[in-house]
Amino acid sequence: MPRMVKCSFCGNDVEAGSGLMYVRNDGNIMWFCSSKCLKNFRLGREPRKLPWTLKYSPK
Repeated sequence: MPRMVKCSFCGNDVEAGSGLMYVRNDGNIMWFCSSKCLKNFRLGREPRKLPWTLKYSPK
């Protein structure tokens, strides 16, 4: 059974063998399902404010 992880930005599932692994200087490992999620994370955007993420929570 392949190991499934959640995208650290949007919350979607990342299948084994796909996605991007990002390792921070403090040793935390973050998984991203696409370059779109990685770029939005690096820009400092909040996933709660973007309607296309699973973490979206309207006010």
